[in-house]
Amino acid sequence: MYERKMPLKKRSGIDVTFYVIGGKWKRDIISCLHKGIKRPSELQKHLAQVSASARVLRQQLKELETFGIIYKKVYPVVPLKVEYFLTDIGLQLIPLFSEMEDWGTKYEGTNKVLENGHVIFSPSPVIVNSQN
Repeated sequence: MYERKMPLKKRSGIDVTFYVIGGKWKRDIISCLHKGIKRPSELQKHLAQVSASARVLRQQLKELETFGIIYKKVYPVVPLKVEYFLTDIGLQLIPLFSEMEDWGTKYEGTNKVLENGHVIFSPSPVIVNSQN
């Protein structure tokens, strides 16, 4: 089984954050769970809109559970019932995602974004604070 390892030299807070939330569909999973408790089939249905496979979904859910971002509750019934929800740590990511969304919107407005997703940087840098 594949196990991602974080390089020892990369231990800043930003590195840890991107290590934990970095992944193909983690942001979408966290955003979906922010709307409420979901069963795996509901998450799969939500992520089918962005072409997430069941295998990748299971892998991402397992990683988020390992990091304490989500909690998996298994009910001892037949058939088996499983639900996922955000932990308190996971809920702390929501304002971060909001800030990242705001930054991305501002960035998109200052740079030309092509239809195929590539970004062309603005030709002149924007100087925020200059000291003479």
